[in-house]
Amino acid sequence: MVQCVCYPGHDTDPGGDMTDLTNAGESTSVFASRSRLRLAVPFSLIEPLFAVLDCAIIVAAGAIGGIAYQRALGGTAEDAFFYAGLGLVASLAYVLVAHSLGLYRMNQLLDDERDGGRVWAGWCLAVLVLAVVLFLFKSGDDASRGSVLCFFAIGGAGLLVARWLGKRGLRSALVAGTIRGRRAVVIGTQGELAQFAKADLLARFGLHEADRITLPREGAAKLSAPGSLQHDDALMKRIRDAAAEEIVLALSWAGPQEIEALLARLRVIPLPVRLLPDRAVSTVLRRQTSMPQRLYMVEVQPAPLSALDRLTKRLLDIVVAATSLVVLMPLLILAAVAIKLESKGPVIFRQRRHGFNGKPFVIYKLRSMHVQEDGGAVVQATKQDPRVTRLGRLLRQTSIDELPQLLNVLRGHMSIVGPRPHALVHDYEYGAMIANYAYRHHVKPGITGWAQVHGYRGGTPQLELMKQRISLDLWYIDNWSLMLDIYIMFRTAFELIRPRNAY
Repeated sequence: MVQCVCYPGHDTDPGGDMTDLTNAGESTSVFASRSRLRLAVPFSLIEPLFAVLDCAIIVAAGAIGGIAYQRALGGTAEDAFFYAGLGLVASLAYVLVAHSLGLYRMNQLLDDERDGGRVWAGWCLAVLVLAVVLFLFKSGDDASRGSVLCFFAIGGAGLLVARWLGKRGLRSALVAGTIRGRRAVVIGTQGELAQFAKADLLARFGLHEADRITLPREGAAKLSAPGSLQHDDALMKRIRDAAAEEIVLALSWAGPQEIEALLARLRVIPLPVRLLPDRAVSTVLRRQTSMPQRLYMVEVQPAPLSALDRLTKRLLDIVVAATSLVVLMPLLILAAVAIKLESKGPVIFRQRRHGFNGKPFVIYKLRSMHVQEDGGAVVQATKQDPRVTRLGRLLRQTSIDELPQLLNVLRGHMSIVGPRPHALVHDYEYGAMIANYAYRHHVKPGITGWAQVHGYRGGTPQLELMKQRISLDLWYIDNWSLMLDIYIMFRTAFELIRPRNAY
């Protein structure tokens, strides 16, 4: 059983052995943790926001400098757009220089040390670049020297003031909890976790700690023991309940066997897993400023699908499901009326299934049987099954009974293409007998799938048949592409013409 560290608001196990590390590492943190529900700015936008602010200040300084100098000489403000354009050129040069100087890195933005010297150095280089551009394009005669000098002075002062105010505002936002990092479950040993306070994880790595779990002191030997993390369903449930975007490990880099042992247990979770720098590496990283510290997290387990992959797959699902519902609505209504006239009972059959990341959902089908099985006793349909109605037999052979699952797709529980979801009792049964069975939940379940277009469409009375189906499902997950989904959809249409194994 793992030891768990819970922050206020997290569920605790009154029967477990708890170690309170809530304040571990807080003495080294300059920020206080405050949990409040509010609109938050994503951590990944902080550095771009500072760059955009600098660009806006420089462009405004160009326009103001040109207008102020021309007005002082009794001229007009007709050239304001010209000087704003000069400001745009200078702003692009400054952002590139400031980025190379590390002025936009989070550790620099949070540092109390004054960095006015580097700001002025970057600004001087940017103005020098502007002068070179004016010379190359032979536009030096169009720019008043006095206006450029005013632009230089106003821009430099504006950058310094904005830098000072921005750094103060950023620190206040971190204290107030209005900066949102990626939600992460932190798992590690007590010694390694002690160096990472909740706010330090946000400031150094852009992570919002959703939960913290402390591993037993025995390390790898304990992880490999029977009844440890491998069979600890409570741990997996806790990770899922945290609604995390990733899992981060705080383990010693000198113990690869512990890392491998823990990864073996976490592979059932379809989330990326990253390894934080250990105490020895962190000691070195705290002295370096050349790269953001979050780049030193090691990805030891990638996500099954990237964010872009999930987005494109979801868009395809919505388009296909919505279009299919509109086209097939008359058929659905006709089938519903026929079901109601043939036998007593609801038109829609509902049953609980496991979806993405093992989360349960309710699947919809047109009722094709006299019974409504769900829970601990669900028997697969067989040929000439007496539970199947006469109309239900036709619905099952043509897969019309699966059409209500288009609603599951629109609700986000399912995908058009993916591993077919099994009844809960079958998941538990086959999960104990087939290796890597739980990997099927790394993607959303589908109405059709790679296994179905290869003939594994109906029941699986033999264990070997289920193993072959699972093998095809896992191949699909490992080789997913948008074109593969489209190919399976077309194959499904032809498969419906020859209803093999559908009963």
